[in-house]
Amino acid sequence: MAGGGDELKLLGMWASPFVMRVKLALSFKGLSFEDVEEDLFGGKSELLLKSNPVHKKVPVLLHNGKPVCESQIIVQYIDEAFAGTGPSLLPTDPYERAIARFWGAYIDDKLLASFLQATVRGKTEEEKAEGLKQALIAVENMEGAFKEISKGRPFFGGDTVGYLDVTLGAMVAWVHAAEKLYGFRLFDATRSPLLSAWLERFGALNVAKAGLADVEKMVDFVKKRQAQAAAAAASANN
Repeated sequence: MAGGGDELKLLGMWASPFVMRVKLALSFKGLSFEDVEEDLFGGKSELLLKSNPVHKKVPVLLHNGKPVCESQIIVQYIDEAFAGTGPSLLPTDPYERAIARFWGAYIDDKLLASFLQATVRGKTEEEKAEGLKQALIAVENMEGAFKEISKGRPFFGGDTVGYLDVTLGAMVAWVHAAEKLYGFRLFDATRSPLLSAWLERFGALNVAKAGLADVEKMVDFVKKRQAQAAAAAASANN
């Protein structure tokens, strides 16, 4: 229960960065919720299909039975619906809010999309190499954005965690897992020193740890999925 009669239920899959984003927002706002794990590979639940009939994807947040879909929209909803609970994630100034939303969209459309192509979604080595190339370009732009927005303070939100910290924070566990799996670090101390320091700073917060998946568990999960995909491909070719 979120408190005050509000019931929150999160339909998600533990390894999804988009689900982790919502968990981070709920954690920083100090909201309790029921965590409902979806089996996306074995069959989606009727509740998920009913709650998100258009995209049929996680995450979905049910607030007193009413569904809210898409991770960034859910984070914004949480911040507005529970404005009197915990810290405010979005800036109060309209211009700063617009800037936060712009870079939030950039994280998903450019940085996260290309990172996932470079790691788990690319079907060929060429696709993965192109994904990494585009991801590094996006990192360079985000490095500049952090410098401009933070103004020398520890987080995008200034002295405290804000909307962009939560939005980008969804990638923290995946960045560490990718380093173990593929040998590259997306936020490198030489290439992007500000984001590299931010990654460690944000990930060390106890409130952030509550919303992030275990890295070793993620590594094992990816290896298992890759082995299953390889076996299926080999079987199809025989």
